[in-house]
Amino acid sequence: MNKFIRDILRRKILADGQDKSGKKLSGQEINKRIEILSIGLKRETKDALFILAGIFSAGFGLRGFLLPNNFIDGGAMGISLLIHEMTKIPISFLIVGVNLPFIILGSKVVNRSFAFKTALAIVALAALVAVFPFPQITSDKLLISIFGGFFLGAGIGMAIRGSAVIDGTEVLAIFLSKKMGVTIGDIILVFNIIIFSFAAYLLSLETAMYAMLTYLSASKTVDFFVEGVEEYMGVTIISDYPQEIEYMIKNTLGRGYTIYAQKKGTGKRGVKQEERDIIYTVITRLEIGKLMSEIEKIDTDAFIITQSVKNIKGGMVKKRPLDHD
Repeated sequence: MNKFIRDILRRKILADGQDKSGKKLSGQEINKRIEILSIGLKRETKDALFILAGIFSAGFGLRGFLLPNNFIDGGAMGISLLIHEMTKIPISFLIVGVNLPFIILGSKVVNRSFAFKTALAIVALAALVAVFPFPQITSDKLLISIFGGFFLGAGIGMAIRGSAVIDGTEVLAIFLSKKMGVTIGDIILVFNIIIFSFAAYLLSLETAMYAMLTYLSASKTVDFFVEGVEEYMGVTIISDYPQEIEYMIKNTLGRGYTIYAQKKGTGKRGVKQEERDIIYTVITRLEIGKLMSEIEKIDTDAFIITQSVKNIKGGMVKKRPLDHD
């Protein structure tokens, strides 16, 4: 970490100078707190950079390709573009207005931190589209569909990597999948079929067909950036501090976990004979950054394996939201 930032964190901790019991902090405890704060700061900085890049990419896709040529897309952005074409209401107002219910829903379905980041990202995108003079790139309909969808999808994907969304369809799909027991991908597909049907009726069949092509380009680009927002992640953790990690998963993240007994294994320090707990938990992809940061605060040498989980039913993953500090 940058020495200047580390010095600021040290001064902040020294200004307090005491732990919860009122005892003076030792040098080791100060360094541990600096490490914990630096991990959180790096995560938030990384999220902010992803969201900022996503906003500019999506804004470029809208202003450089879709809006000047009266094209639409799927999802909440597609609804905004469709209403804009029918009423000529400024697209910036529609981006915020259409996504507002999804932001509120996101605070319940995911967590408040996610909803706050999403609100900031959507407002920033609306402001960027309203004031930034993106040039019109092309009038070729095929290029508009492919590259407009690509830049819009890249923006959505990078925002998701930053633990936010700039299109609220995913939030609605997550919510309905829990209520109806169907996959998120199926819900998004049905949602967009309805949008494209309205586009064919209100605008033209050709416009709807190009909208489908734009959506396919955007959705594949989103998959490329985040490898599927609807997937859950199974995480296996091997650490010398299993009890602390178990406590963190249960009390900090509010998640369930399973314990496996390890009798013998080979690690950095050779073959180990003693028994040790192996922790397994399941979280959503949007929560993986938070889990990794919390593990790193406890054990920087922890061995972590993640894999996609296609189907899951019940458990604490769907019942309790993740609370951010």
